[in-house]
Amino acid sequence: MATDPVRPGRLRRRLTIAFVLVAGVSAGVLAGGSYLLLRQARYDASLHAAAADARYRLVLAGQFLPLTEQRRAELLSSYEGSGRHVVLVAGDVWPSHPAYAPPLDERLRASVAEGQLGYQRSGPTRLLVVGGRIPGSTAELYVITDEEHVAAGLDQLRNALTAGWVLVTLLAAAVGHTLARRTLEPVGRASRAARAITEGLLATRLPVRGRDEFSAWAASFNEMAEALEAKIAALHRAQERERRFTADVAHELRTPVTALVAAASLLRDHLDQLPGDARRAGELLVGDVIRLRRLVEDLMEISRLDAGQEAVARSDVDAAALLHAIVAAGGWQRQVTVDGAPVRVRTDARRLERVLGNLISNAVRHGGGEITTRVARVGTHVVFEVDDQGPGIPAEHLPRVFDRFHKVDPARSGGGSGLGLAIAQENARLLGARLTVHSAPGTGTRFRLDLPDHADDGADPGDQVPPGGAG
Repeated sequence: MATDPVRPGRLRRRLTIAFVLVAGVSAGVLAGGSYLLLRQARYDASLHAAAADARYRLVLAGQFLPLTEQRRAELLSSYEGSGRHVVLVAGDVWPSHPAYAPPLDERLRASVAEGQLGYQRSGPTRLLVVGGRIPGSTAELYVITDEEHVAAGLDQLRNALTAGWVLVTLLAAAVGHTLARRTLEPVGRASRAARAITEGLLATRLPVRGRDEFSAWAASFNEMAEALEAKIAALHRAQERERRFTADVAHELRTPVTALVAAASLLRDHLDQLPGDARRAGELLVGDVIRLRRLVEDLMEISRLDAGQEAVARSDVDAAALLHAIVAAGGWQRQVTVDGAPVRVRTDARRLERVLGNLISNAVRHGGGEITTRVARVGTHVVFEVDDQGPGIPAEHLPRVFDRFHKVDPARSGGGSGLGLAIAQENARLLGARLTVHSAPGTGTRFRLDLPDHADDGADPGDQVPPGGAG
């Protein structure tokens, strides 16, 4: 079979998303952790260098003591000339350069006042301030270090790590999608193969490649498909044999049964002339011959339906009048009530009569209580319902109620052949209708026929419709 790509599904998307999440989170944690460690290391190194330089500057500042106005100016100009920006606090605050005079917070001033070396960082200006007390004096000297180059380097590192994380995530998405597609491709092939078998393509098989789990699965699927194909072929042959047997039996019985019916008719006309015991035997014989004739007729109709020799001749039918005629012909006026206004439908009158007659006859024979038949138009369909108040049908028998020769109570002797509902179902399919049953023990049974109205389809009334071709 063709190996078309599997269309994206929820499972493939989930696998791809899971792969991206694992790779993205792992790469993000690694990149973020690396950035934080490097950032801390760079700022620590900058602080250590600034602290060492500040100690050196404090020692040099001792040479300008005592800090007269002239010496203070010389100290500030000396540091500024050497490229170092400082802030001298001696009563007042004296910066060596006005642009490098960040405000000194209280914690820094407190540390310096205690004779310790303190520092602070100014966020917006990215300035590192390291200060201490000038040896031999109460004056304080703060050395300013511009950390712009450190921040710029960290920004570049952050941008590079972010770009790397995005690239890893995209690469993980592509790899995850590819792996998910290749991993789920056998699942897609198996789904298409199962769908093909469901549609009747029993020769469908899966390719077996390699020795992995999917290959073992494909081999098991092929074995199952082969067994299923063989089983269905055997069932088809058995069904064909059954149909041929039914047709042969009906054909062979037709001639002798015709003769028996003629003889039984003659016997029935002279039953009054027979003695009591002989008359009873004659009545039983006549009844059995009539049932045999009906059985042969049912077998003949089933054979014609199986052979596809039944044509559908549509005409305009008054559905309510047809129900009344069926009830009157069967002599069921006291048992069956017809409910419904006149409804016209274009269909095969003979087949519709056959379906409804079998349903009503089944309700009369096996149902009980008052039997009600209804007809009504529902959209483009005409709906017939036959209700009885009998014992109902057990749930385990409902799936097989339309099977041939199936009887809810196999032990009953006065019933029919078990073909009535099967014939009704086949004729309903020929009409394009849907025949269903609803029942429960103790609540009665309802048969429902949904018949489409072919008034506007323009079909040829004599079209041949194969059995089972509709419904």
